[in-house]
Amino acid sequence: MAENLSAGRILIVSDKPDKQVKQLCASFKGFGADPFFCPLADIAFDTRYPSGIAIPSFDGALPAGVVVRSISSGSFEAITRRLGILHALTHMGVPVWNSAKAIERCVDKSMTTFLLAQAGLPTPQTFAVEGLDNAKVVVDREASQGPLVLKPLFGSQGRGLKLIHSVEDLPDPADIDDTYYLQRFVERTAPPYRDYRVFVCDGEILGMIERCADSWITNIARGAKARPVAALLHHKLEELSLAAARAIGTDFAGIDIVQADDGGLQLLEVNSMPAWTGLQSVVPVRIAERIAAAMCARIDSANRERSAA
Repeated sequence: MAENLSAGRILIVSDKPDKQVKQLCASFKGFGADPFFCPLADIAFDTRYPSGIAIPSFDGALPAGVVVRSISSGSFEAITRRLGILHALTHMGVPVWNSAKAIERCVDKSMTTFLLAQAGLPTPQTFAVEGLDNAKVVVDREASQGPLVLKPLFGSQGRGLKLIHSVEDLPDPADIDDTYYLQRFVERTAPPYRDYRVFVCDGEILGMIERCADSWITNIARGAKARPVAALLHHKLEELSLAAARAIGTDFAGIDIVQADDGGLQLLEVNSMPAWTGLQSVVPVRIAERIAAAMCARIDSANRERSAA
């Protein structure tokens, strides 16, 4: 399988060549690699080639490594095929960050919270059910203890979030594909509302920010402000974030954590395709450069292992 690899060529998978893709390309060039940007939708299974995969401009060869920046939305069939490409690249011995397995675990919020809870990590009580009647049972039972947050099972950047105080707040099944992901709302004194985003890469913390907003939805994309994190919290956030990344199996990730009024930290999400614009505005570490350095080191290590075999 290794003979199909294209030495030095790095594939960056993204819907568009956004600012972070450009940063990654520049960083990989700085390490002597040859980066190439391509949407995952443009990569095909093609059994004419020994690799079985056709990537534009690669002539049947495979990249030395892959960084997945984003995957566009699509039908179930389209997403299944795209993730199949990532699975196939891993099968062929190509380092893929993040792997299809890790992406699947993160994109499905119910699986993320399941794995975090199974690892014994603190995460809000979560209930994922199908059907309005089943959702009403959950809300009837749980709402007396405080509101729940309804989240899209597949979603990002704070879109589609809703506070649920009673069964009357539940949306029509057709609006959410008849799937209800409900998580206990973590009470904290506000406004401003605060939570934390910690960026992990290859087992290291690259940086963290406090996100502050007047709304309980604290995504930077929704107008939240990025601020440095108080030093007192650094160690606890680092420990929790590294444990979350191990539990999910991500090579790099944005970990979202919230602190309740009682001081306890709760893991909310693990993002396998995180943006870092807000983080980069606060921390001195060059995020794209560190991702590129870690990927190049991984490729070099894999090459040495193959040479020694």
